Amino acid sequence: MDVLIIGGTGLISTGITRQAVAAGHDVTCFTRGESEADVPDEVDFARGDRDEDEDLRAARDEVDPDCVIDMVCFSPDKAEAAIEVFAGEIEQYVFCSTVDVYHRPLETNPVQEDAPREPPVSQYGADKAECEDLFFAAHERGDFAATVIRPWSTYGEGGPVLHSLGTGTYYLDRLREGEPVIVHGDGQGLWGPCHRDDVAAAFVNAVGNDVAYGEAYHVTSEEVITWRQYHEAVADALGAPEPELVSIPTDVLAEAVPDRTGMLLDHFQFSTVFDNGKARRDLDFEYTISFREGVERTIEWLEDEDEIDPWDSEDDDELIAAWRDATGDFLDAVRE
Repeated sequence: MDVLIIGGTGLISTGITRQAVAAGHDVTCFTRGESEADVPDEVDFARGDRDEDEDLRAARDEVDPDCVIDMVCFSPDKAEAAIEVFAGEIEQYVFCSTVDVYHRPLETNPVQEDAPREPPVSQYGADKAECEDLFFAAHERGDFAATVIRPWSTYGEGGPVLHSLGTGTYYLDRLREGEPVIVHGDGQGLWGPCHRDDVAAAFVNAVGNDVAYGEAYHVTSEEVITWRQYHEAVADALGAPEPELVSIPTDVLAEAVPDRTGMLLDHFQFSTVFDNGKARRDLDFEYTISFREGVERTIEWLEDEDEIDPWDSEDDDELIAAWRDATGDFLDAVRE
C-alpha cells in the first residue's frame, strides 16, 4: 500500500517507517524539514507543517495514499482538519492514541479497550479521547476506515529513560555513580515500558488489515514491573551498583517540586495492567524485547549522542536531604 506517515521520524514512528518499508509498503513521511532519523533510503518525504491544512492537503495530493498513519494529532481541531482533508480520499486512517484516554484510578485490572474514560486523567488524555471519537465517527459515516492504537509507556533509541521526576538523563548518571535516586511512594507501583520496535510492529500490521477497521487496540508491555524493579533493571543495564532508592510520597513530591512532577501525577502514580489480547489476536502483536535489553540499547544510544547529563544537574540531593531530615524529626517526635 501507499502509506503516508504524518510524522515518521519520531520515537515510535521511526520504527514504523522502517518496518513498513520492510513489509513492502511505499512509504512517505510528512515532516516539517530534514530529519536525522535513520530511515531506509526508499522512504520519500513530503515537506510541510501538520498544523497547516493546506500543507496536509498538498501532501495528500502529492502522495495519493491508501493509508494514513497519524502520529502527531493531539487536539480535536487537528483531527477535524485531517478528516476534512482525507475523507473519501483514502482507505484507512490509523490514529496513534494513548492509554491516557482512560479514567484513573481504574476500576479493574487488566484494562479492556472499553474501560471508562470519564472523568479524564489529564487534558492530554481528554483531547486524545475526543480525537478518537471524531475518527470513529468518520468511520461510521464511511469517510474512511479508522483504526486506533493506544500505546502506554514507549521507550527506545531516540528517547529518554523515564523516572519519578520526569525525563532528565542526569538520573542515569546518578545510578552509574551510586548516588541515591528518588522513587515515588514505596516503589511498589506498577509500570510497563514497551520498546518502540514492538509497538511499531502493531501499527504496521494494522495497515490494510480489514479486521482492524473500526477497532481500538492496546499495544503495551507484557512485562509489567514495580518501579523498584524498573530502577534495578536500569542500574543493571548501566553496570552500576544496586541502586539506593529513597521513597518519598507522591503528594509530597508534587507539593515540593510541582514543575517536575507533571508526569508523575498524570501517569506514574497509577498502577495499571493493560490487556493486549485483542492486539495479539488481530495485529499479531508480540512483546519481543525485554526491558533489560531495550533499556541497554537506549542507554547506548544516549551515550553515543552524549545526551547523559551529570548526576548533580538537578536538586535531587537537596530533596533527599530535606526528606531524610523531616523523617528523622518525625521519628524523634513520636519516640519521645
